[in-house]
Amino acid sequence: MKANSNKFLPILPLLVLAVAVVTLALWWTSRTGEGLKLRIPGTDSAPGGESGGTNPVLAGKLIGGVGQPPDLPGNWPQFRGPNRDGISTNAAKYSRDWKTSPPRELWSLDVGEGYAGVAVHSGRVYLLDYDRDAKQSALRCLSLADGKEIWRFSYPLTIKRNHGMTRTVPTVTDKFVVALDSKCNVLCLDAATGELRWTISLVREFGATIPDWYAGQCPLVDGDKVILAPGGKDALLLAVDLATSKSQWQTPNPRGWKMTHSSIMPMDFAGRRLYAYCASRGVVGVDAGDGALLWETSDWKISIATVPSPLPLSDGKIFLTGGYNAGSLMLQLVASRTDGPTHPQPLQGGELRKSPAAQFPSLEGSGVGSDSKSASTASFSCRQVFKLPPEVFGATQHTPILKAGYLYGVRADGRFVCLGLGGQVVWTSGPGETFGLGSFLLGGGLIFALNDNGKLSLIEATPARFSLLGQAQILKGRESWAPMALAGDRLVARDLTHLVCLDVGGK
Repeated sequence: MKANSNKFLPILPLLVLAVAVVTLALWWTSRTGEGLKLRIPGTDSAPGGESGGTNPVLAGKLIGGVGQPPDLPGNWPQFRGPNRDGISTNAAKYSRDWKTSPPRELWSLDVGEGYAGVAVHSGRVYLLDYDRDAKQSALRCLSLADGKEIWRFSYPLTIKRNHGMTRTVPTVTDKFVVALDSKCNVLCLDAATGELRWTISLVREFGATIPDWYAGQCPLVDGDKVILAPGGKDALLLAVDLATSKSQWQTPNPRGWKMTHSSIMPMDFAGRRLYAYCASRGVVGVDAGDGALLWETSDWKISIATVPSPLPLSDGKIFLTGGYNAGSLMLQLVASRTDGPTHPQPLQGGELRKSPAAQFPSLEGSGVGSDSKSASTASFSCRQVFKLPPEVFGATQHTPILKAGYLYGVRADGRFVCLGLGGQVVWTSGPGETFGLGSFLLGGGLIFALNDNGKLSLIEATPARFSLLGQAQILKGRESWAPMALAGDRLVARDLTHLVCLDVGGK
């Protein structure tokens, strides 16, 4: 019997193959009746990335609330306000006498652990929050009048507690709100209703690496485009259409620089619209029209965490600052006409790199003021103007504010500092007036500055001296590090777990 069974061994592989072919044929024919499905942006995300699977935003649910948006003046529609410079453009008047007219609390609510600030537009307050118990990320829309929730869009996202769980600010327009969550998922919702319009996973679709302590980059909306910096293999920066998420351009990333906590800043120079960004190993300037890399330098990099954003000044200057003993650096951009293309050289140490030649676009009717009749090409480069040691000035977390030719910001030792544009210290707050890693903004010539423990200070924005006008304890928690927002005469601030809205108009 054993000998007879051995006769069938050579044909067993053929039998197995035949069964497999029949099974495959049956499976295929059973699918022929399926119809084609309409593509929804984000559903074609490739598997893999930080946790694999599809984009978690697609599993989101929209939940309505009882809140109603009031008809109140003032907007703070993105990170660092209307012009991304930390300055309010509101026409509101603010109380300068906090002894008789101190900040008055209008409403407050508990929020998930984090440092995410809010955006305010058309009476709505937008906050990217996290529910630790439910393991859900949520973009929330609140009423500026009373803090009641108008809607929330929640989706499953596992985040381990690591110095807070959220740290980005949404960007809102008349029609859309765009947010980047802790694990680099981008979501665009209808600003009024909260309905999902599109979503992108920067990890799964562009190879982004989630920074330590999670993402801190705040999306930039420039006209009809959303500008992001994934720092992926093939896309250092990218632009997508705001309404559809259709790709507009991608900036190559041959050096493999990664995403940081810094945000992209727009600037205008030599008749061009540029985007400046602090990547993991240097700073780049990208053309707003097509994403071309115009210049880069490895002179500025921070080993632990790059948090403050580039601060564009006048005449092509860019102020860079950071913590962890980085100090500060002033760059000067240079644009020169050339008869032919320049050839970029590899970066070595602190070398500055010229860009390949790029054709100036026509500026006719743009109001830029450049000579649009010149057809020559332009080469961009940058050089150091000065560098400051950290004990002179180095901001760990928040980008300074430029006001009337002076810079105002918080140094790593917690002191508030006024700097001249030549790098000289004009004044510092005294040893008893320190602000830790707290945030600050400017409105009506006044600086509202929050320290770690929730004490709000009102400072005159003047180079004459450190002029403290008033102080008020507005929060009782810890780690009040999130960016604040000022819309009309309403100031929105938070600590690690609590959000508060104040009337600072002194009515």
